[in-house]
Amino acid sequence: MKRFPTRPLWLAVALIGMALVAGSFIMVVWLKLQPCPLCIAQRTLFMLMGVAALVVFFTHRNLAGRIAGGLTVLTALSGAAVAGYQVWLQHQPANMFSCGADTNFVEDIVYWLGQHVPVLFDAPGVCQDTSLLIFGYSLAVWALVAFVACAVLGLWALLRRDNK
Repeated sequence: MKRFPTRPLWLAVALIGMALVAGSFIMVVWLKLQPCPLCIAQRTLFMLMGVAALVVFFTHRNLAGRIAGGLTVLTALSGAAVAGYQVWLQHQPANMFSCGADTNFVEDIVYWLGQHVPVLFDAPGVCQDTSLLIFGYSLAVWALVAFVACAVLGLWALLRRDNK
């Protein structure tokens, strides 16, 4: 029985990451959405995940490819943690938590980046906002699903013995 090669999996992870980054920019421009600091963190992690997956796609058989594969999975799991935190925030009572009162490490980095590269990292939105729902779920839920799916694909590809 012929096994499915892993290179297309890495390409799929890279394309998913880049498509979601492009989609986030489209939603900001066309739908006038205002991303929050956690949205920007997720966007950045999708970019990093996509780039790392592309590195694996091109260098899959050597040590650099294995390291990049591990970084891809680690980035996807980090993104799942950030998205999961945002989903949790969105399910808390209104104004109980926000991205504005006491900033955390991620928010501080996003605010600093927003001051230096506002086109990519400006985050005027509120993390608890669920004004846009797709099939009844917030964008944070969909980001969580995408990060988990990419982590599973990456782990599956990394753990395969015939890493072709």
